[in-house]
Amino acid sequence: MEGGDCPSSTWVQFQDSCYIFLQKTIKVESIEDARNQCTDHGADMISIHNEEENAFILDTLKKQWKGPDNILLGMFFDTDDESFKWFDKSNMTFGKWTDQDDEEDLVDTCAYLHTTTGEWKKGNCEVSSVQGTLCKAAIPYEKKYLSDNHILISALVIASTVILTVLGAIVWFLYKRNLDSGFTTVFSTAPQSPYNDDCVLVVAEENEHAVQFH
Repeated sequence: MEGGDCPSSTWVQFQDSCYIFLQKTIKVESIEDARNQCTDHGADMISIHNEEENAFILDTLKKQWKGPDNILLGMFFDTDDESFKWFDKSNMTFGKWTDQDDEEDLVDTCAYLHTTTGEWKKGNCEVSSVQGTLCKAAIPYEKKYLSDNHILISALVIASTVILTVLGAIVWFLYKRNLDSGFTTVFSTAPQSPYNDDCVLVVAEENEHAVQFH
């Protein structure tokens, strides 16, 4: 399942994140060498937060990535807090550990995903090589938001344009109508005589003759 919101078609999208398995086997002096493979791609080592994500990773590893039996997780044991933490600073909300001795020394302890069972197991961070690195990157919020709402935003812009156009036409129509009615009112208030100027003169002359005969 390729994601249109991911950096390229080599990434796989699941929910709000993009994943890529860098199949190159590298020699490492510490887990940071493996982590740098991910950060160079704008991502971080894999973190897993629920059963669905864990199952997705297992399924994709088998069908598409063809990964090794054990994948190094982006997790380390923080000796200050005496707890495991994800490198990407996300919360430790899910775990799928195998049954292991809890009394063991956890200094320099990392975690591995067993790709057959889907369980996690603790192991030494100081490995000489890593057979591929699994990376994860969150979809940028801005891109996700626009992707989810671009249709609504476009509709609102179009609707606003239509409304403004209609309102403008109505205002212009009312303005013109008031303007025209204003001129009509000016002319209609002027006194109108039932006679023209010639008729007035004739009537005046007739009146004068009538006076003379009296």
